[in-house]
Amino acid sequence: MANPAAGGSGSVGLKLFITGICGFVGSTLARVCTAANVAAEVFGIDNLSRPGGEANRRILQREGIRVIHGDLRNSSDLEGVPAADWVIDAAANPSVLAGVDGKTSSRQLVEHNLLGTVNLLEYCRRARAGFVLLSTSRVYSIPPLATLQVESPNDAFVPAADQAFPAGLSPAGVREEFSTAPPVSLYGSTKVTSEHLALEYGAAFDFPVFINRCGVLAGAGQFGHPAQGIFAYWIHSFREQAPLRYIGFGGHGHQVRDCLHPRDLVPLLKRQFAEPLHTDKPRTVNVSGGGENSLSLAQLTRWCGSRFAPRRIEGSGEQRPFDIPWMVLDSSLARRTWDWTPATPIGAVLEEIREFALEHPDWLALSRG
Repeated sequence: MANPAAGGSGSVGLKLFITGICGFVGSTLARVCTAANVAAEVFGIDNLSRPGGEANRRILQREGIRVIHGDLRNSSDLEGVPAADWVIDAAANPSVLAGVDGKTSSRQLVEHNLLGTVNLLEYCRRARAGFVLLSTSRVYSIPPLATLQVESPNDAFVPAADQAFPAGLSPAGVREEFSTAPPVSLYGSTKVTSEHLALEYGAAFDFPVFINRCGVLAGAGQFGHPAQGIFAYWIHSFREQAPLRYIGFGGHGHQVRDCLHPRDLVPLLKRQFAEPLHTDKPRTVNVSGGGENSLSLAQLTRWCGSRFAPRRIEGSGEQRPFDIPWMVLDSSLARRTWDWTPATPIGAVLEEIREFALEHPDWLALSRG
């Protein structure tokens, strides 16, 4: 039986189980952890429902990483999974519009993101495995973020300095103590509920749990969907001359997000794996690129125009219910606690995506299916 409670053992004999292993984040973590000898064995599960997942499975299998075809919504699909020392939960429907856009099922969203977590936590209880949940910046309350007073120097929103900021928010970003009160979207609610359940299970059944709230994750090979990976989607769409549009906030593209490459999570994961069971370190931290690794859509468009052919992007005044003008996470707690900072600057992330886009000229069609 796995026993992460011993702590401090590094990667010696470590067995790592990654969910959503054929997705962009899961496959990246699996390959980096394998190459860096973070674990003696890396394996994972995926339902292969997303376009592009089958291609990632072939890549992982060539590198000796076992991929189990299964669905986390079915508890029986976990019965044959070997006992692991740690689980990284990278499986989710990551769209803030999921369940409310008229294209996807609200029930399926809840089953994927919440029931799947319950089944994983039961697996951890049985196997005595540690649990790392990759959560999201979208657990934070929308109304105070949507009404934030912003200015737009250089075509990018920044918080106006002369305002009363709510607790947990500053020009440096959103901190962990910022409100998670609804509404946060159905997607955000499934993730914050998963966070609470994970922490409760860990406390009740004495296994380690860490929650890493991620900003926008981006890199080469990310599937092309505007609600899941805006940086990759924008670059691929720009290169392929696919339709693009600025939505909301006057239609100028000034809304800002920060950017993080998932491989930069690995040093943090290694430190969390080695931590003793009853650590006094915080269980929940933000991990993101931060303000220095953020861009607006207008700035991203200028970057794309300098690498490809310039194009004009039309704007729309449509305002969607979950849109916010500025989302930058403050990761100072992770820096103080774990000595963690992102290693890949946003310019390098964008160049990596650009090179991939040139090598895969039909990626949007492939990744959408």
